Amino acid sequence: MAKLGSRKRDSGVPTRRKNEIPVDVYIPFVETLFRDGLTLTIGFAAQTLLVILVYWKTADPLYLLLAFGMIAVAIMRMRNIRKYRNAPPPKDRQEARHRENDYILYGSMHGFMLGTFCFLGIYLAHDNFAEIASVAVTLASATSIAGRNYGSPRMVMIFILALTWPISLGFILRGDPYHIILGLLSAPFLFAIKRFADTVRDVLFTAISEEKKANRLAQRFNRALNTMSHGLVMLGPNGKVVVANAEAAHLMSLKSPDALLGRSIHSLLMRGVAGGMLALKDCRYIEAQLTRALREGRDRKVLVSFSNGQHFEFSAREGSQDLGVITFEDVSQRVEAEEKIRSMARYDNLTGLPNRAYFHELVGEFMEAGDRNRLCGLAVLDLDDFKSVNDTLGHPVGDGLIYAVAERLAAFADEGIRVGRFGGDEFMIYFDRLDDDSHLAEMLDGIFAGLQGDVDIAGHVLRIQASGGAVLCRVRDTDVDAMVVKADLALYKAKELGKNDWQLFESAMDAAFRNRQLMKADLRSTVEAKGLRVVYQPIVAMDTMRIASCEALCRWDHPELGSISPATFIPLAEEMGIISEISSFVLHAACAECARWPEQISVSVNLSAKDFRHRNVVDKVRDALAQSGLAAHRLEIEVTETALLDDKSLTGQYLEELKGLGVRIALDDFGTGYSSLSYLHKLPLDKIKIDRSFLVDMGQNPRSLELLKGIVNLSRPLGLTITIEGVETFEQLKILALSVKPDLVQGFLFGSALSASGIETMSNTIWPFAKDIKSAERGAAS
Repeated sequence: MAKLGSRKRDSGVPTRRKNEIPVDVYIPFVETLFRDGLTLTIGFAAQTLLVILVYWKTADPLYLLLAFGMIAVAIMRMRNIRKYRNAPPPKDRQEARHRENDYILYGSMHGFMLGTFCFLGIYLAHDNFAEIASVAVTLASATSIAGRNYGSPRMVMIFILALTWPISLGFILRGDPYHIILGLLSAPFLFAIKRFADTVRDVLFTAISEEKKANRLAQRFNRALNTMSHGLVMLGPNGKVVVANAEAAHLMSLKSPDALLGRSIHSLLMRGVAGGMLALKDCRYIEAQLTRALREGRDRKVLVSFSNGQHFEFSAREGSQDLGVITFEDVSQRVEAEEKIRSMARYDNLTGLPNRAYFHELVGEFMEAGDRNRLCGLAVLDLDDFKSVNDTLGHPVGDGLIYAVAERLAAFADEGIRVGRFGGDEFMIYFDRLDDDSHLAEMLDGIFAGLQGDVDIAGHVLRIQASGGAVLCRVRDTDVDAMVVKADLALYKAKELGKNDWQLFESAMDAAFRNRQLMKADLRSTVEAKGLRVVYQPIVAMDTMRIASCEALCRWDHPELGSISPATFIPLAEEMGIISEISSFVLHAACAECARWPEQISVSVNLSAKDFRHRNVVDKVRDALAQSGLAAHRLEIEVTETALLDDKSLTGQYLEELKGLGVRIALDDFGTGYSSLSYLHKLPLDKIKIDRSFLVDMGQNPRSLELLKGIVNLSRPLGLTITIEGVETFEQLKILALSVKPDLVQGFLFGSALSASGIETMSNTIWPFAKDIKSAERGAAS
């Protein structure tokens, strides 16, 4: 508590003693003491003349001395009054106290002179006229004590004492009971004057305090009102402005808020009409809305757009005591920002075309309006081979191509045609009114003709080529989503038929799509239930014409559709992302079957490109070997160039790890890619499998044979085993045996793929044409 008290005393904030008036009131009180010099001068003149008059009647020199004293005091007091009346107001309480003390000093001298005049007239130089004159002038002066000196309670008290005690003393010294009682009656007179002065002082103090409080509140209100970011006007019961702030004047292009006073809502709004910024009908609407809000006593906001691009938001609400308040602000930036956000949400940032969601909304509105029996059309366009542009030239060039296409398509948009960007490299075109399918075809042919051609993007000359799908529907029978689905199906068909054209949707496309979706669902269920089966195509050694290995192949027997070709379901599996599950199933099944075959027979399994995107491909092979007990050297993993192209370094790393397990590695379909030769010395390969395409015209085209021989001669010195695929005739086998001399061959010449038991049965079989091959080799040698 001691510390707290000390902290309060040392805080530097001056404290006010009990009953001490605030400094902001005390200073004005002190200033009032020096305000009225004229009446004081008149009073001094009248008092001095009366003393001289008494001297003239009595010839008593004491009155003459008193007159000179009165004149001297008057001069000093008036000089003091003039000094402080012309000075600046006191800065603090200390300076005000100093001025009050000066006033008391000269005021006390004045009061002493008047008291002396009474004492002389009543007791020392007694004269009836002098007595009456002194008492009269003293009482006349006493009546002004409270009015002139209320600002200084000390002056009031001193002046009263200086005036009354000489009168009382003079009467008491007269000695008779009557004068003594008269002298004692001065005490109530003293009390009455003191109370009157205190009352005046309290009343004035209260008035000044309340005035200052009101002024402070007015200043705060004025500051709050005029620093608002909103314009504000307050309306009286007659609908005229009684209060307005600076922002309201600024927004109304007026010099000051006072210029708004007395105006009505109508006159304020008509200023905008007169200036050409507001239409008359808008003025009437705004006035009606604001007036209604004030009348009904509920808030209402009205957004007003002016011809100069400004946007104002008016808010009206009913105030108290029949007053209404209208606020308004310039919300141009907010409206522009909202419009920008709305535009960003609706329009594609790159092309400026309506985006997918807004295009859907626009087309929906078009279809809802007008004749429901009319024909409408929707086309979906997709750029051909756009991914290669991004991959080879970069996304900025791809974006430039998208922009160029959007510009050309936008040129076809009109009141009945809407163009939007579907996303990526896809665009949509809606035709609101069509006569028939030939009308749609005519319009789309024109669009495709205007779309195609070369365009220069950042120095790269690119040819615009697109595929499209379109649908023609009656408005009452369809909706936007259904049209998009059908147009997509037609687009898919156009891509299948060679791109660079468009197709009109047909019901068969929908059936094919539905069948495809059903087949996907059935394939997923079959894979999850491990319902696929594995068959094995023999790989025959050229020197023995016996099975040396076999390639594991997957088959799907659909319960309703029968046997489905791998060329159909393998792409579906890749599209669905379940190809790794199929290759894992084939791998485990092949390892388990091969473990039961004779030791000289191995098995070859294809792994997909997706398998080589994950490190667990090595663990997958390791687990298959461990579960089956198959020796690692009897398993051969075939890898395609597609897997190598995805990530050559990472795939090479995985192949090295597989090689470390003891597994052999074969490159499948060698010769069909762009850079197959570069793999021969970079990858840990044991075998290459030459694609069947080299055998097609081998017998008729010497160049094909020489190319095949060159690949074999190039690979064999590298220690690679050579397998040639697609051997279908004895003549092909004979040419291979005599001229190419591969290590292994496979193809339909050796029969179709066999079951696991079939491979085991045929393991020791020598093909019957082995003797013919031997004979041909001996004949060629001789």
